[in-house]
Amino acid sequence: MAHTPHSVSDVMTQTVVAVGQDARFKEIVETMEQWKVSALPVLAGEGRVIGVVSEADLLPKEEFRDEDPDRMDQLRRLDDLRKAGALTAGELMSTPALTVHAGDTIAQAARTMARKSVKRLPVVDGQGMLQGIVSRADLLKVFLRSDEDLAAEVRTEIVDRLFADESTEVEVSVVDGVVALRGRIAERALLPVAARLVRAVEGVVDVTFDVRDEREPDERTGRSSQGAGRSTRGEEVRRVR
Repeated sequence: MAHTPHSVSDVMTQTVVAVGQDARFKEIVETMEQWKVSALPVLAGEGRVIGVVSEADLLPKEEFRDEDPDRMDQLRRLDDLRKAGALTAGELMSTPALTVHAGDTIAQAARTMARKSVKRLPVVDGQGMLQGIVSRADLLKVFLRSDEDLAAEVRTEIVDRLFADESTEVEVSVVDGVVALRGRIAERALLPVAARLVRAVEGVVDVTFDVRDEREPDERTGRSSQGAGRSTRGEEVRRVR
């Protein structure tokens, strides 16, 4: 079983469609249409990524086809106006390219995509050479992990280590990616830590807790697991989300 954190290399596509910096405008459009992609890495030399050309970089040519922008628009959109007159990938591309490394975590790649509002990222090595590409859809593959796989990882990597006390009894179940921990624990203060660790497991949708402190009485016997012999129940269930 593969444990988290999963890296970009686990989900990226290694077969990548790219163009050279001398690729012409129409060639770029045809390549995007043929391969059903919205952006292409732009390469120099033996495969070093120097930029990315996207549909957004191509649209100004159509937008300004029959419009003569006023001076305010010209000043505000100098880059778009430049791209409207561009003919090659080298002139059209956004540079430097936003990239990730194969060893980066999926969370790191997701943060980069979200913050920069991009749909895909070239994957490069230490020299900037293209190794693959990762898309939003690729990052979501972690949620395809089975409930059984998630439960096994949460049990072995978190519960068995965090709640290692012999008298602690915590059951792990997972339904549709939502992890539920149930049982009796020695230290309720560990619950926020457990929640953070479980949510960090790739593929987990959420986590809930249904636990009692070991010192609280058992509902069947009215006695605590430590033999305190209390006849009434305290706070039986505490749910943490």
